Amino acid sequence: MHNSLTYADIKTAAERIRGHVRPVTIAPADPDDRPYALHLALELMQHTGSFKARGAQNFLLAHREEGTLPAAGVTIASGGNAGLACAWAALRQGVPATVFLPTTAPKVKVDKLVGYGADVRLVGTEYAEALAACEAFATETGALASHAYDHPLIAAGAGTLLDEIHGRIPDLDTVVVAVGGGGLFAGVATAARHHGIRTVAVEPENCRALDAALRAGHPVDVTVESVAADSLGARRVSDTAVAAARQDGVRTALVTDAEIVRARRALWEDRRLAVEHAAATALAALTAPDPHGAPDPGGATAVGYRPAPGETVCVVLCGANTDPADLTRGPSGEGASDHSTNDLEHHRTRTDPS
Repeated sequence: MHNSLTYADIKTAAERIRGHVRPVTIAPADPDDRPYALHLALELMQHTGSFKARGAQNFLLAHREEGTLPAAGVTIASGGNAGLACAWAALRQGVPATVFLPTTAPKVKVDKLVGYGADVRLVGTEYAEALAACEAFATETGALASHAYDHPLIAAGAGTLLDEIHGRIPDLDTVVVAVGGGGLFAGVATAARHHGIRTVAVEPENCRALDAALRAGHPVDVTVESVAADSLGARRVSDTAVAAARQDGVRTALVTDAEIVRARRALWEDRRLAVEHAAATALAALTAPDPHGAPDPGGATAVGYRPAPGETVCVVLCGANTDPADLTRGPSGEGASDHSTNDLEHHRTRTDPS
C-alpha cells in the first residue's frame, strides 16, 4: 500500500489518540564518558508493551469517525505486537478482533492476545502465510483489514511518538529507531523532518528490508534471519518507509545480532529494563564497536552510528513483549555472556514481523 504521509497526518493522529495512549516516558542515560547526551524513550511502557498501540488506536478511531468500522470487527496478520495492539484497541472500541499469527510467534504474545479477548488463529510458519489467511477472512466476513505496518493511519499514529519526544527534549538533534516493515520509522522520520531532527534507521545486518530496498531503488523481498526477526522480520519494507528514507536528514545503519544481544543485556544489567531484541537493535547502533562511519560493503548504509561531540540523541526502546528468562537465569559477567550466545541461537530463526 503506497500512500503519502505528511506531518499534518501525524498532528491529526495526535489529536485523535490523545487520552487513549500513554505519553512516552523519557529517561536520560548516565553520562559515563560519552561525548554526547543520550536519552531513552521508554515506549516499552506503552499500552500492550509497544509503540503499536498508537497506530492501532488511530486506525480504529479514524474508521469509527468515518462510520466504516463494521460489526464484524477488525482483523490483522501479525507476528505479535501489532496484533496485541489491534486486539487491545478493538476491546476498547467494543468490536471483535481476529488475529492471524505464524506458529512461530512467541508464546508470551499469544497468551496476551487471548487475554485481550482476540480470536487467535495460528497459520503457517511465515508472516506471508498468516497474511494470506487474514486477507481471505476479511473478504469472507467483511471484517476491516488492518496491517502490521503498511497503512498511513498506522504510520501516522506511530509518528506521534516523535512529537512527544521533541516536546520533552526541545534541543534534540537525532532520534534512533529500529526498522522492520517501516511503520514506526516512516512516522518518526516524517515528524522528525518537520522539526529539523535527524533520524537514524537501524536494521539487523541479516534482516535488512529497508537497506535492500534503497539499494534496489524500490521495495524487494529479502531473506530474514535475525535474533530480532520476531518483531523486525518483514520480508519487504513499505513504500512509505522507502520514501521517508530518501528524504534529507535520514541515516541508515546496520548492526550484528551479537551487538543486539549485548545491548539488550546491558539494558537489563544497568537499568533492569527487559526489552525486546527489536528495541535493543536501536541502542546497538550506538554501542557497537566504533566503525568510524564505515559503510557496509556494497552500499552506503553505515555499520552503526557515532554521534558527534555535543550531539543530543534519543534512542526509542520500542517494545517489551519478550520472555525475560534468558536475562534473569544467570549472573552478569562471563555467565551472562554464555546466556547471550544461547539467546542468539534460540531466537535468530524466527521470521515474522509484528
